[in-house]
Amino acid sequence: MKRNILSYFYVSLWLLFAAVLLQAVESAKGKYAHMLFNELFEDYSNALRPVEDTDKVLNVTLQITLSQIKDMDERNQILSAYLWIRQSWYDAYLKWDKDKYDGLDSIRIPSDLVWRPDIVLYNKADDDFSEPVNTNVVLRYDGKITWDAPAITKSSCVVDVSYFPFDSQQCNLTFGSWTYNGNQVDIINSLDSGDLSDFIEDVEWEIHGMPAVKNVITYGCCSEPYPDVTFTLILKRKSSFYIFNLLLPCILISFLAPLGFYLPADSGEKVSLGVTVLLALTVFQLMVAEIMPPSENVPLIGKYYIATMTMITASTALTIIIMNLHHCGSEAKPVPQWAKVVILDYMSKIFFVYDVGENCTSPKREREEERKLEGDDGCQRRHLSNRKNDCDLKEKLNGNLNKSYGVNGENVRETVNCCSCYKMLIKNIEYIANCVRDHKANRAKGIEWKKVAKVMDRFFMWIFFIMVFFMSVLIIGKA
Repeated sequence: MKRNILSYFYVSLWLLFAAVLLQAVESAKGKYAHMLFNELFEDYSNALRPVEDTDKVLNVTLQITLSQIKDMDERNQILSAYLWIRQSWYDAYLKWDKDKYDGLDSIRIPSDLVWRPDIVLYNKADDDFSEPVNTNVVLRYDGKITWDAPAITKSSCVVDVSYFPFDSQQCNLTFGSWTYNGNQVDIINSLDSGDLSDFIEDVEWEIHGMPAVKNVITYGCCSEPYPDVTFTLILKRKSSFYIFNLLLPCILISFLAPLGFYLPADSGEKVSLGVTVLLALTVFQLMVAEIMPPSENVPLIGKYYIATMTMITASTALTIIIMNLHHCGSEAKPVPQWAKVVILDYMSKIFFVYDVGENCTSPKREREEERKLEGDDGCQRRHLSNRKNDCDLKEKLNGNLNKSYGVNGENVRETVNCCSCYKMLIKNIEYIANCVRDHKANRAKGIEWKKVAKVMDRFFMWIFFIMVFFMSVLIIGKA
């Protein structure tokens, strides 16, 4: 028990001694850091390029880390990104012997105390021209300075929306010195591409790479070369949002347009359906136009909308023409012979179109009703012919009786009057029968035109269904 207490006491004493020693070391390092800082910046100036020989080139190593894509404004063609910009270079006047300062090999000081390269984003599209964030720099004993600064950049990006919403974009971020030429400050790529290890995944864009290329350009104003490093950000749009909110509703609405041909012409809703679908697509077209820049390149979904709207306009115009055919009455000309052969005989069988009303009542029942009507008409004709024969027979009998038995004149006159009444009745009945036959002929003419309109409705319905299907497959295939 006593041994355990003694061991615990010695351990506590040792920890206390180590803490005191560590505090003394830290205080000693802080003392050396203050002394080093005063000696380094006693005669230092951050206004001049820190090289011993003014003809010597100062190399600046540049590394870009992409942290987040904040926004892609397609209409104004501006990319907003959150970057970490790391620059490192050697300052010939900020070196020391670390052994003289108790092994102190690096210090962290405000960046505005040292010379910094004026590397800026060439294709900046921001109204704010403020200076970079004044974060600390890490200064090493050999004169190497490392400056990490976060930045929210807005850069101009040429946006190609030809395949929207299945498009890919390439946005350049070009960094270079604004005043120093290549003979004074040279920019070196730290890596062959931007660093994407700390990238926060975006909800709209996928990153497929960020290659870096160094360019040396001689501008028209100056004869000296100006190097720059261009990082190309390769973006691929995530199209699920636009598929479910813009493309899929358009496809579903497009399949409603051919169904207007299937509506009965007497319902009065055929043209209303086409106009309603056209207005719905116009709303979606305006939504896309608000997102896209006003360029000559029409996006893929915009082309689909325009093609669909053209198709619906054509279907509405054809519907109006077919309705005129449907409502052709007795005053219309008969159906041409070629139309009877092509449309009524062949096309009606191909598209399974029966006589008007035949799809609601069975054809067998209608044929029985027609036979019944024909039978009644035949009975009437036979009855009329029998009446006429009876009248003729009575006339013959009356004539024979007059010759044989000498019937008086009054009876003869009564018989003649009776026959004349029968003749008038027969003439009236024949007139009524002729009117009924003319009415049936006119009605048959109207029924033929209605059947022609119905066949054309079915024909155009399948044609437009096929067009909508192939248009939908085409846009998916191009995507």
